[in-house]
Amino acid sequence: MARLEGQGAQDALEKVEAATRREHFAIVPAKDMSSLLHAYGLTDWEGFAASWDRLGVDRYMADGGRYRRRRHANFALSGDSVVRKAHQPHYQSRDYNALNGGVERWFAPVEPGIGEHPAMHATLRLTRQLADDLTPDAARPPTWHAEVHQFRIETQENQTGRPTPEGLHRDGVDWVLVLMVRRENVASGDTTIHDLQRHKLGSFTLSAPMDSAFVDDNHVYHGVTPITPVDPSRHAFRDVLVVTLRHQ
Repeated sequence: MARLEGQGAQDALEKVEAATRREHFAIVPAKDMSSLLHAYGLTDWEGFAASWDRLGVDRYMADGGRYRRRRHANFALSGDSVVRKAHQPHYQSRDYNALNGGVERWFAPVEPGIGEHPAMHATLRLTRQLADDLTPDAARPPTWHAEVHQFRIETQENQTGRPTPEGLHRDGVDWVLVLMVRRENVASGDTTIHDLQRHKLGSFTLSAPMDSAFVDDNHVYHGVTPITPVDPSRHAFRDVLVVTLRHQ
């Protein structure tokens, strides 16, 4: 494990890794995540978060819904190096996504400035550090393939928003980080974690900006309950950044 500057960040990293080793997932409260991201170079969180207002509608929803907006990008992570790859489609087999899997999905790319943003690079470096520390030496790749997804799930009086329309699932990767960016006028959206026999291990709500969850995708399923508006007369949405890592 790399030593971080600042005892708070080091303690937070050790807590996340200990929980993940024990439970195969970790809940990271905003205070700890802020400490970690700042240790990896976070600045201008507000500018980063504002980019969620510029996402395009996900038109690959097999349920016919138009409640999800997103952007997507791919990176190669090695050491402190963060290199953006050429834009490519997102693909999941139907084994992992029975609703939307089995096709190449071309989403609008993450904006260049957001792909290079200090908040994005801090998040990717932190996720790579966790993955390196928690992966046995013999199985640790020299370079991780990372996918990042900016998601906005919208809801209104006559439309439920489904953060995970495929239901309880695994992503078919090695590690998953879910970073809350913003919740506005939203009820529910509770995250649940289940073991490989689908027994429930935990439930929690990412509510404050930077509340996060780190998940060992090889050992647990995860899902998020549908969201509804608290006040149907107002715009209601849930913004998250999802980072997945797998072997190249």
